[in-house]
Amino acid sequence: MRLVRTLAVLLCSLGSLSPALADDSQPQVADAPTASAAPLTRADVEAWLDGFLNYELQRGDIAGGVVVIVKDGEVLLQKGYGYADVENRRPVDPERTLFRAASVSKVFTDTAVMQLVEQGKLDLDAPVDQYLDFKISAGFDKPVTMRNLITHTAGFEELLRGLMHSDPKEFSGLEAFVKNSNPARMFPPGEVPSYCNYCLALAGYIVQRVSGESYEDYLDRHIFEPLGMRHSTVRQPLPEKFAADLSKGYRLGSGPAWPYFELVGPGPAGSISATGADMARFMIAHLSAKEGTAPALLKPETARLMHNSTFQATPPVNGMSLGFFEANRNGQRILEHGGDTQVFHSQLSLFMDQDVGVFVSFNSTGRAGAVHGVRSGLLEQFTDRYFPAPVPDEPTAPTAVEHSRLVAGRYQSSRRAETTLYAAVGMLSQVTVGAEADGTLIIPALTGLNGQPKVWREVAPFVWREVGGKERLAAKIENGRVRFLGHDSSSGIQVFIPVPTGQSAGWIIPVVLVSAGCLLLTVIAWPVAALLRRRHGLAFESTKQQTLARRLVCAAAIVDLVFVIGWAVLLQSGLSDLTLFDGRADVWFVSLYLLGFIGMIGAGIAVWNAWLSLTGARRWWSKTWSVVLAASCVAIPWIAFTLNLVRLDLYY
Repeated sequence: MRLVRTLAVLLCSLGSLSPALADDSQPQVADAPTASAAPLTRADVEAWLDGFLNYELQRGDIAGGVVVIVKDGEVLLQKGYGYADVENRRPVDPERTLFRAASVSKVFTDTAVMQLVEQGKLDLDAPVDQYLDFKISAGFDKPVTMRNLITHTAGFEELLRGLMHSDPKEFSGLEAFVKNSNPARMFPPGEVPSYCNYCLALAGYIVQRVSGESYEDYLDRHIFEPLGMRHSTVRQPLPEKFAADLSKGYRLGSGPAWPYFELVGPGPAGSISATGADMARFMIAHLSAKEGTAPALLKPETARLMHNSTFQATPPVNGMSLGFFEANRNGQRILEHGGDTQVFHSQLSLFMDQDVGVFVSFNSTGRAGAVHGVRSGLLEQFTDRYFPAPVPDEPTAPTAVEHSRLVAGRYQSSRRAETTLYAAVGMLSQVTVGAEADGTLIIPALTGLNGQPKVWREVAPFVWREVGGKERLAAKIENGRVRFLGHDSSSGIQVFIPVPTGQSAGWIIPVVLVSAGCLLLTVIAWPVAALLRRRHGLAFESTKQQTLARRLVCAAAIVDLVFVIGWAVLLQSGLSDLTLFDGRADVWFVSLYLLGFIGMIGAGIAVWNAWLSLTGARRWWSKTWSVVLAASCVAIPWIAFTLNLVRLDLYY
């Protein structure tokens, strides 16, 4: 659910391949040779998976996982790997072991929405306000619709508070979450994809209100029971009857188990616990629904509407259907959804034209986040092995150099916040797009499995292809300027938007670091200078005003340093354990807010001290340093204020 993790999970690549030269007068598109497809049989896929996963789990220090593959309405393979409980050596059982599938829950919520659309109880394009008993945040002239909610285009900003809980006593449930959170709106509805847990929580709450059943009861009665998913639930805390079969979660497979059941605040966005075998039933139902062979889930016309209605922010790159993200590869139409808690990592992929589905889930993050590479690598290699296609070898567009210069710059994710402290996380997560002399683009944040940045070559106006790979990058241009960039792996989740100069990390981070360095030198230098003067019997001549100002500005410097260090520690700790944002850390937020306000007063004192120094009989270096110190004391609280790190409330 975190922005940095979202990038690590979604990005993938193939090996490098030099671009081919083409005749400018008669451009031709040539394809590299393609290996023949392996037979998609149980014997072949099991042998391949055993070799792949047994090595990768050990190498990545991942405790265990489950893989389920369905084909033509039947289970081709379901198999557990490693351990569900390392300490007690309990192996993963695909029939019994429950995994937290996190955001894969969203497709269950989306399916529930489509069932109610099918019954005429919901209108995808009606304002959601008509289904709610409270008003969502105001903004823009267009209303938010159910279609916007399930395609992540409602325009809400990201929230941290209440996203994850560890204590059931502090877990307030769905209605309290949607009413208490109610985030601000950043974008006009239906225009900009911005992955949104609140959107799906709101959709689940609407399902609850329109159906007259609780969200949990609705899924039990209308999805789990009809499909025979007897070992699945969205209830939190986990019902006692499932507790013994739940896999433990781990940061590292060799480390201790995660100490608590992760309670997801926006339940419809991430609360499901399910076995691999049950996920097979769900995949088969979706794959079969479009042909009318799964009436228990959706009618054929509803399934086709859900699967085929695609929003593309930056055509021709992948977009999003009504609930599923497009992950098209090798000419295959693939709908998928991933999910990550802090220790569980899952992915569901449907090969719509092949009647094939794949579900994987792992119970550990692994060494250096190894699970993300394992998950994406497994699905890439599965596609390349059983549905191979050549790497496109397209000629370079003649506009490559010109367009690369136009799009070069600094960008921020659309999945961010503007009115909460998450704005600081967004600032730290900005990415740069660099234009090379040959017209190729390099985006350091978009790396391959080898850890190296991918290289992008323009193959059509404002469309780039990964050099030696199959992913695409595209820009949406309006009035001769870049509105945003999207790429195949995440364009349904987020796009990259140009950063205004005033919000650029390119100057904010250096200013904060230099200012903090100046403050630190000041705090160290003043007592050292005092000791040296005392040792050598030197007097420091100053007026009472100057002495008072010096002492106060030293205190202000200490406050600013504690403020900067405190926020760095708090954000790092919270992003490592999201339950810190369930209210337990509020006293620390209040303390830092208070320090921020004191820092603002300190900025005024620092300016006063600089004025006294400049108008007094000080040496030039003392006057210069007083100005530098004043600038530092002003910069820290000012930047903090613009990043919402100084507030009068606990809304984050």
